[in-house]
Parts: sequence; C-alpha cells; structure tokens
Amino acid sequence: MQLPCEAHPLLDLRAFTAELAQPLGGCPSPDWLTMLLRPDAPAPVMRSEAVRTAVRNMLRLHGYKPTGRGKPASEYLLGAAEQGRLGTINPVVDANNAVSLHSGLPASVLDAALLGAPLRVAPAQPGVRYVFNRAGQEIDVGGLPCLHDSFGPCANAVKDAQRAKTGDGTLRVLVLLWGVREQVEHVDASLAWYRALLLRAGIASEQIECRVEQGGE
Repeated sequence: MQLPCEAHPLLDLRAFTAELAQPLGGCPSPDWLTMLLRPDAPAPVMRSEAVRTAVRNMLRLHGYKPTGRGKPASEYLLGAAEQGRLGTINPVVDANNAVSLHSGLPASVLDAALLGAPLRVAPAQPGVRYVFNRAGQEIDVGGLPCLHDSFGPCANAVKDAQRAKTGDGTLRVLVLLWGVREQVEHVDASLAWYRALLLRAGIASEQIECRVEQGGE
C-alpha cells in the first residue's frame, strides 16, 4: 500500500496499518503500557525543544498557527500527563499517546474501516473545518497538512476528525506519525518504538510507503 503525499519541505510523514485479532473494545492495555503514559517514564526516545520547534515550524508553513487550542497534539498530551489527566483508553491509542508524549512528535490513529478511498496527504484549503470530538466542536484546519479521504480532511498533527476515530468495534487501524525532516533519526526511532510496543501487545503492523508527489511548495 502507498499513501500519496503532496511534497512538503519540512514534513517527514510515516505511516503503517495494524490488524487486531479481536475488536478494540475487548483489548485492555497491559500495565507495562499504561505506565508509559507518565511523563517521567523511561523511554527510548526523548522530546526536546528542537523537536517542538521543528514540529511547529512544519505546521506553520502554509499559514496555520499552532498555538492555544490549536497546538500540536504532542504538546497537549504532555500537558495532560503532567496534570495527571492522561488515562488509559486501549492498547492502540495508549501506544500512540505514549510515543507522542515521549518523542514530542504528533501521531494519529484512525479506524481504517471508516476512511473512504482514495487517501492522500496535503494541506487543507483555507477555511476548511471538521468536528473533532463527540461534543461537536470544530477546528479550522486551513493550511494544516492533513490526511484526506473521499469525504475530505480527517486527520492531522493537531486534532483528528471524530468521524475517523477508533471505537470499540475497530479491527484495523491506520497510524500516521507526523515527523519532521530536521529530526530524521528521531523519527525513525519513534516509529520503530511505536511498532515494537504494538507487537509486544500482540498487534502486528505493516509499514506504508509515503509516496511524495510534486505540487506543494
């Protein structure tokens, strides 16, 4: 499988799919995984100010402002973890949150069955919005690099669309790691750790080629 991505000078996107043996609602997280949701837990990757700056610069390139409620998901997770508000959900989301928390790289985990082909990654058009939570709140994703499916943009490094999020019945997920070109080795290590966590939890994954296509800046 390939994922077409509009050329972007700062984004180093990584993607993979993962299959579950049973619906996600019947897969509790093991203790060793939930322990990684603490900001001081030992981890093979480490967030840094350099990573934080590079991520924000990547998001700003096409005019998006990554501040306030629109900050990168990795920064939101750090704040939640430091305040003791980052709880367990399921092994796939917990692995996603642990890797994003410790690496400083935003990541998305989506229910693959809810996505309409074809898929592509490109900045959203100005003024485009979507609902990102069950309360019906919306985010303006104009200028933000997003995963698009046949219904429109549905995931990015800030907030994913509610319509594409995992649920109790999820059996296959699509994961996106929103990496940055300034930190290639760090992105490689974070991706490897993410897939290793899932494998330890009994969830196999398969990496997807992110095929860069010309057309961006």
